Amino acid sequence: MALSIGIVGLPNVGKSTVFNALTKAQNAEAANYPFCTIEPNKAVVTVPDVRVDTLVELVEPKQTIQATIEFLDIAGLVEGASKGEGLGNKFLGNIRETSAIVHVVRCFDDDNVVHVNATPSPSDDIDTINTELVLADLEQFERKAERIAKQLKGDKSLQIAADLVEQLKAHLGEGKRLSLFTDQDSDAFRDLIQELRPITSKKVIYAANVDEDGLAEDNDYAKEVRRIAAEEGAEVVKLCAKVEEEMAGISDDERLEFLQSMGAEESGLEQVIHKSYEALGLISYFTAGPKEVRAWTIRRGTTAPGAAGVIHTDFERGFIRAEVIAYATYVEHGSETAAKAAGAMRVEGKDYVVDDGDVMLFRFNV
Repeated sequence: MALSIGIVGLPNVGKSTVFNALTKAQNAEAANYPFCTIEPNKAVVTVPDVRVDTLVELVEPKQTIQATIEFLDIAGLVEGASKGEGLGNKFLGNIRETSAIVHVVRCFDDDNVVHVNATPSPSDDIDTINTELVLADLEQFERKAERIAKQLKGDKSLQIAADLVEQLKAHLGEGKRLSLFTDQDSDAFRDLIQELRPITSKKVIYAANVDEDGLAEDNDYAKEVRRIAAEEGAEVVKLCAKVEEEMAGISDDERLEFLQSMGAEESGLEQVIHKSYEALGLISYFTAGPKEVRAWTIRRGTTAPGAAGVIHTDFERGFIRAEVIAYATYVEHGSETAAKAAGAMRVEGKDYVVDDGDVMLFRFNV
C-alpha cells in the first residue's frame, strides 16, 4: 500500500533540512528566509528493515524490493494560511493527500536563523499550525454542509450524514482536531473521512528539531513538545536535522556510530518510519524466493486474502490458501525447504490474520 508523509511546520523551523536528512539527499532548498520552498519537494525512500537484509543473505535472490515511503516537504505555514496567507490554501491542499503528518517544531536557539516569532516557543508554534489546520477543515465541512443540505431535499436517507457533518463542524468550531472526535467508529464517520480526507483527522508525529546538545538529553523545548504530544495522543521523535543532513554521504554503520556517540539510538528516518507504522497500524510481511525477496506493507489485522491482494487483485479474488513461516522460524531453519521439512510451515485459510514478519507464499486460482 502507498504510504505518504507530509512534513509541515512554520517557516524556518528546519522542515527542508529534516526532509533532506530523512531522504539522505539534497532535494529540498534550505535557506534562511521564509517560503524558500514553494512547490512541495517529493522523495521516495526505502524502509530500513534488517529482516529484509537477513532474508536476502539466506535466499540470495536476483533482486530485492523493500517497502517505500513518499515524503513531501510542504512549504511553511503561517498564521492566516487557511485564508490564503503565504499561499496557504495551495499548501494545505498538498497536506490532504498524505497518510500522516510530521510536524517539525524548532527546539533550538540560534540568532543566525530567522524565526517567525522573537524566540522559539513550541507551544505557540504548534498552536499556530494546528489552528490553521482546524480552520481549513472547518471551511471544508461548511461547504459540505451546504451541499448536503441541498441533497437532503430529494434524499432523506442522507439525514445521518447531515447530522454528523453538523457535529463535526461544531467540534472544529471549538478549535479541536478531528482526531480527537469521540465517536469515530460509525460507518458514516469513516465514509465522510474517506471522502473529504480532512487534515486534522490524520495521525501526527511531532519532530522536535534540537541542536547537538539536545540529542543526548531533552532541552526545555523538547520537553514542551513531549507534553503537548502526550495531551493529544500524538507520537514524538527527536532529531538534529542539521547533523543528520551533514551525514548524508557516509555509510549507515558510520552514521549510526556517530549518532550513538551523541546520545541518539536511531536515525531520524528510522524514528519517523517506526512511529509512522505504529501510528497508522501498519506491519510488514515478506515474500522470499530465488527471483525476489520483497517487503509488503499492510494494515495490522489484515487477513491472508487481503494481504495477497496487495500483490495482485487476482491473488485475493482466487485465494485458495497461504503457506506461512514466521520470520524467526525461517531464520532458525535457514530456508523455506528446511522449515517445511521440519514441519514449521503452516497452511492458513481465508480467516488467517497476518502477523508482522510472516514469510508467505500464496496459492490461488482464477
